[in-house]
Amino acid sequence: MRKKELKLVVTFHTTADAMAMEKACKADQIPGRLIPVPRSISAGCGLSWCALPEEEDAIREEMKKVGIEEEALHQVMV
Repeated sequence: MRKKELKLVVTFHTTADAMAMEKACKADQIPGRLIPVPRSISAGCGLSWCALPEEEDAIREEMKKVGIEEEALHQVMV
């Protein structure tokens, strides 16, 4: 079992937004990955973007650049 760490979890209104986030971050080499939304978080879509908390500024800039609106940003032990 993987050791839990503090992560930044970005939730989205739609699955399409989550997939667009993955595509944009991969293209611009922003670290992170799609994960199922953790049980401790409620979200409109079942997918979320997970990254290290120190990547928050880069993630916010990327979402603004490509026009993706997050539902919420959380710092969660994942």
